Amino acid sequence: MTGAYALHALPGEERARFERHLAGCEPCAQETAELSATAARLGLAVTVSPAPAMRERVLHRVSSVRQESPDGPAAVRTGRSGPRGRLLSRWALAACLAAAAALGGTTVWQHQRAEDALSQARRARQGTAEIAAVLAAPDARTRSAALGDGATGTVVVSQGRDQAVFVVAGMAHPAAGKVYQLWFDDAGTMRSAGLMDPDRTDQAVLLKGGLDGASGLGVTVEPAGGSSAPTTPPLALLGFPA
Repeated sequence: MTGAYALHALPGEERARFERHLAGCEPCAQETAELSATAARLGLAVTVSPAPAMRERVLHRVSSVRQESPDGPAAVRTGRSGPRGRLLSRWALAACLAAAAALGGTTVWQHQRAEDALSQARRARQGTAEIAAVLAAPDARTRSAALGDGATGTVVVSQGRDQAVFVVAGMAHPAAGKVYQLWFDDAGTMRSAGLMDPDRTDQAVLLKGGLDGASGLGVTVEPAGGSSAPTTPPLALLGFPA
């Protein structure tokens, strides 16, 4: 349901149910973030109003075509459906609750994990909204460049919002213990703008901090956790669009 949710195509009850699921599911939160940002960016390129019947056709297809879960086809195949599957799920839930009740420490630990997952999902939703706002800003300007090894990067800048987003595709994973770090280029002086996710080759990253007159961004390879100043030459330097 991530695609339908990102396009605001779910009715109220299903949307509320999906948001409850989203609060505890990191893969869905990440996929929703990426789809929302993509939908917002694609919306900038569309200038032709769709036919009135288009929405109904799309919603009909959404309801009739099953979407794979973010964990892949295997996760779908291993699930059970129907009354027997629901009965087994209830028995499994009862067994888990009984075990947790017998181990008070485990219950506290599980509760903390759930709270952490909820906080993470909330941060992901907030980040999604900010990325989408930059991509959809009326004054958004873009510049793209090849990053080597088939990777491409696009910077989207909104002067009105004083924010920028870096969208990358096909980025190779950094070496073990390393991470890609983003920098604002302030007339040759690099100011940290946050870290990329080392486990993802395609991602959209909201640069941390305001533009403050920066002329572009740079990407370097840094030790895990990042650095206060670049320790390697930039892999790429992208000037901000005028």
